[in-house]
Amino acid sequence: MHDPVPRLPSLLEAVLSVGTDLELRATLQHIVDAAAELTEARYAALDMTDPGRDGLTGIRTAERPEPPEPPAPPESTESPKPPELPELPELVVPIHVDDEVFGDLRLAGKREGPFTDEDEQLVRVLATQAGIAIGNARLYETARQRERWIEGAAAVTTALLSGESAADALMTVAERARRLAEASAGVILQPTEDGGMEIVTASTLDDPGDIVGVVIEPGSPVLEQLLGGEPVFIDDTATDPRMTTRVRHRFGPSMMLPLQAGGRLLGTLALPRRRGGRPYTAVERLLATQFASQAALALVHAEAQHSRERLAVYEDRDRIARDLHDLVVQRLFATGMMLESTQRRSAGTGDTDKDVHAMLGRAVDELQSTVQEVRTAIFALQQPPADAPTTFRGKVLREAAGAGAVLGFQPSTRFIGAVENRLAEPVAGRLLTALRRALTAASRRAGASRVEITVDVTAPLPDGRPGVRLTVFDDGGAGNGHTEGGGAEGGAGTTVTWQSPL
Repeated sequence: MHDPVPRLPSLLEAVLSVGTDLELRATLQHIVDAAAELTEARYAALDMTDPGRDGLTGIRTAERPEPPEPPAPPESTESPKPPELPELPELVVPIHVDDEVFGDLRLAGKREGPFTDEDEQLVRVLATQAGIAIGNARLYETARQRERWIEGAAAVTTALLSGESAADALMTVAERARRLAEASAGVILQPTEDGGMEIVTASTLDDPGDIVGVVIEPGSPVLEQLLGGEPVFIDDTATDPRMTTRVRHRFGPSMMLPLQAGGRLLGTLALPRRRGGRPYTAVERLLATQFASQAALALVHAEAQHSRERLAVYEDRDRIARDLHDLVVQRLFATGMMLESTQRRSAGTGDTDKDVHAMLGRAVDELQSTVQEVRTAIFALQQPPADAPTTFRGKVLREAAGAGAVLGFQPSTRFIGAVENRLAEPVAGRLLTALRRALTAASRRAGASRVEITVDVTAPLPDGRPGVRLTVFDDGGAGNGHTEGGGAEGGAGTTVTWQSPL
């Protein structure tokens, strides 16, 4: 046995090199490369005892070298037989990680002669350090995976609580889980009425159309576990006898995880990899199961939030209905009193026809205003609870509602003419901007107790062209009005007028 001291610097360099990277695959490659360089082997490999634990296959430096060809046999009339190549001498040293055999470090093809005891001693020292480096790399990889899954679960929770629809919420869970698990597909299954489970959402790199709608029929061996809220881990979907769907041949390793919260089963999250893909590790299975539990909880909270929002909308609609009732009754009562007074005056006091005509005109105006208020309120009640308004009327009502929160009362809104048909998008956008400014100004004036918004698409411009006129009146203080693109009306309070060609 040779003295290993002259090769001590090379050993120290090799020992240091195996700990330079915290990524597990890179660490294993450093170990194999360092062993080959230290022993001058042309071939080095690390065969792992349990490849599935870390999701890695064997690590190698290069192809196994072939020994020199034997000399050609003498010419003969018979067909020569292929020579048998002798096995190359190997040096095999186990690597231990936490008292377990991680794998075997195999070396072959030493450039000068066979492996020596000195080579084995050096490789064993390297293997000891390699075991420590692999343990550290495993801890780092586990921590990094856990961090990714936690961030993914937080992102899903944020997305679900931001107001997504039920279908979008399920797709968010499936898409995020697929990326985190590096799976071929992220699939959501939900129970069917007949006791099976159906794929309702699928996120794949390919077209998911042939996956959505696939049903696991009742009686399938895997259903009892899924409907019971138990996770199912499959080594090969294509060959597992428990899998009976028509798309099973496309997939290999898979996880089927319950989406369950508070004893309620919302569905199942399936994460299949392509056939022949690497198996899921124990850490990946644990993290994915925790992710599914967190996602299920977020789905339940999102559903509860949507229910609260719908309840708030219904309560607001009740308030609108009460306000509408009070407003209509008051105006109709006042109009009836006005007509009754007019009738008495015209019969008993001898007022001129001109006075009677003026009072009847006011009554008619009040009735028309009441009709407009009723139409506006009915339109507001018809808007979908959770959707942003897409019509022009809806956008105007949204601006009025926003101002009402600041003013402490709801502005009155009237539409004259076919606003939806006659207003083009550029003009509508400018009108909404002017409305927003006018309402902001009104909210800043002290003493305002009434705001009236009128959008009139039947009012011609001063030059006779067809146009749209926005009028915003508030009774806060006194002013002569403000005009943008047209004239203004004076009087008590403040009137802002904006107009534009159609």
